[in-house]
Amino acid sequence: MKHIHLVGIKGVAMAALAVYLKEAGTPVSGSDVADEFPTQQELKSKKIKIFTGFDAERIKKLKPDMVYYTGAHGGRDNVEVNAAIEQGIPVFPHGQALGEIMKASRQIVVSGSHGKTTVSAMIATLLTHARLDPSFAIGCGSIQGLGAAGHKGNGKWFIAEGDEYVTDPGHDPTPRFLWLGPEILVVTNIDYDHPDVYPTLSSVQEEFVALQKKADVTIVNLDDPNSRPLLHGKNVITYGFSPSAHYRIAHAGVGSGRMFFTLEEGKLHVGEFVIKVPGKHNVSNAVAAMIAAYEVGLSWDALREGLLTFTGTKRRFEKLGEVSGITFYDDYAHHPREIAATLGAARAWYPKQRIIAVFQPHTYSRTKALLSDFAESFSDADAVILTDIYASAREHDTLGINGKTLVSETLKYHRQVYFAKDKVEVKDALARMLEPGDIVFFMGAGDIYNWERETYG
Repeated sequence: MKHIHLVGIKGVAMAALAVYLKEAGTPVSGSDVADEFPTQQELKSKKIKIFTGFDAERIKKLKPDMVYYTGAHGGRDNVEVNAAIEQGIPVFPHGQALGEIMKASRQIVVSGSHGKTTVSAMIATLLTHARLDPSFAIGCGSIQGLGAAGHKGNGKWFIAEGDEYVTDPGHDPTPRFLWLGPEILVVTNIDYDHPDVYPTLSSVQEEFVALQKKADVTIVNLDDPNSRPLLHGKNVITYGFSPSAHYRIAHAGVGSGRMFFTLEEGKLHVGEFVIKVPGKHNVSNAVAAMIAAYEVGLSWDALREGLLTFTGTKRRFEKLGEVSGITFYDDYAHHPREIAATLGAARAWYPKQRIIAVFQPHTYSRTKALLSDFAESFSDADAVILTDIYASAREHDTLGINGKTLVSETLKYHRQVYFAKDKVEVKDALARMLEPGDIVFFMGAGDIYNWERETYG
């Protein structure tokens, strides 16, 4: 390929792919909206040209050999994608493009409704520390210690996230992860996260089972009841706190800004391990990553050493800094289970300090479908600020709800809940509320990422 153009290049999945292509020696350009994204620093460091907005004339001028596009920004209906089709230029949605690229490698695919970014980044860190130089394409702005979330390695393994969302809403309902061909598959959990494209939880589970049929080995979280349909597949390895797990987490504790845990395989003591990211959910994530790397051929001693080099990814329990004795964090949590896990980890990390959660709901469909679950997810926060709902580009119906709807529901379970519709009102609310020693978590998958950095980053 002489030139590949990526429509929607700032999205985390597309940006990782763009960096991979650039490192592989392929000239790359892209277009996207003007908003600031977590990926822009890494794209800029790779000197990848990003055009603002979408313009059919741009395709005529650039004359790329191929166009990749995301399901956002109209998907196949985007003006640049249409222009490429009219000019006979091959176009591919992200999931299919990634699948084609990965065919030449041995594949480790990490899927699941929550935790797949962290587990993928952990596996990439473990294999890199072991000098296997894997390729990877992971859905975050960057990985601490590794840099960009995309990389073209010289090793034989390629690590990628397997996303259950559809390839192109309105055009191709194929789950994006079904374009991949995992040799090793990790499933962190299965949840009802996309009510806009899946009618029921069982319909989501069916797609995970379809993905499992493509894998040689499946590593399954036995603590997750929704993942049980996968236990009937071939070559299944289970992990978790459950006494029945093949790899059982026998003990997990916190101290000095670290998590300590003991791992057992049946009656065999595998060892004691330490991670530098908080929460029991990250202990579980670490075990999943280590099992995948062990299946590749790494020793437990090598995994113990490699695990200590992992310190997190962008937008996952990411510490932004301190201002006037107040500590600010950013987190991508946008589902009730993710919110509860993040705040639970924060409470363990900061048992005596006041925790304030600022949450921007993402999509009307998810907020309405999981309204009660959202309302109950803030129990580890001392105070909660909820904003207006961030509408996805693919949604046009409010479904009769808004941010105040979530506030009313959350007040049934929490005494200190406040509504602040936007960035300005959030800033004013925090100014009235904050005291030295407070811990503030900004959470959500919308543009709240820009609010926090503009004001406190």
